[in-house]
Amino acid sequence: MSQTNLKERLRLGDPVIGSIVSANAPDVAELMSLVGFDYLWIEAEHAPIGFGDVQVLIQAIAGRCPAIVRVPANADVWFKKALDTGCDGLVVPQVNTADEARRAVASAYYPPLGSRSVGITRAQGYGTTFANYVDTINDRLLLVLQIEHVLGVHNVDEIVRVPGIGAILIGPFDLSGSLGLLGQTTHPEVEAHIETVRAACQRAGVPLGIFAIDAPTAVRYIAQGFRLICLAADTTFMFRAASEALRTVKGGES
Repeated sequence: MSQTNLKERLRLGDPVIGSIVSANAPDVAELMSLVGFDYLWIEAEHAPIGFGDVQVLIQAIAGRCPAIVRVPANADVWFKKALDTGCDGLVVPQVNTADEARRAVASAYYPPLGSRSVGITRAQGYGTTFANYVDTINDRLLLVLQIEHVLGVHNVDEIVRVPGIGAILIGPFDLSGSLGLLGQTTHPEVEAHIETVRAACQRAGVPLGIFAIDAPTAVRYIAQGFRLICLAADTTFMFRAASEALRTVKGGES
């Protein structure tokens, strides 16, 4: 695990800026960890990354910043596999009810807060740091629940009251799709639903995050009070940089 306590930084109200690692390539994860991001998000929901690969990517990041993992679904088996890699937190997709939030809390934390089972794996130093890990991980682990469907927005006041949530993160693209407005993330109806979630988190004192496709969008969200920012992805940055360089060179051709 990273020495940086991401959960504590969010409690203090600091904006934290991370990005997604979606390429199953340790060199890319290592390079992203050298940029200076506050955390990296390893994508195990949509990317073709297995949990053996997740562990290798975390090893490549090498504690230079916290690594959180988006699991494929809100199911206990995925939580165990992700947590035992030694990650610093979890992102749980499509949380739509308070019962689903309580299920995530139960799977993420050791007793008494949850019911996470015990394994002897990389997270516990293969047994060499077992006592310290189980004594401290409940306080350090960042559990991020995603509200990315209109049903989750409708139930947000109940969701944010569930103990154990480290942050809520809005998925604006899936949210727009659930409203029949796929990709229209700045549509007034989508923005109204985002504001509903923002206001509920503010009332409950729960840190709020969101995915930002680019830097100007991230700056706008920070000004609105969002604190957990997921800025684009490794593949997005590579494509944009390569495209811009090529345009510049071709534009200068005689």
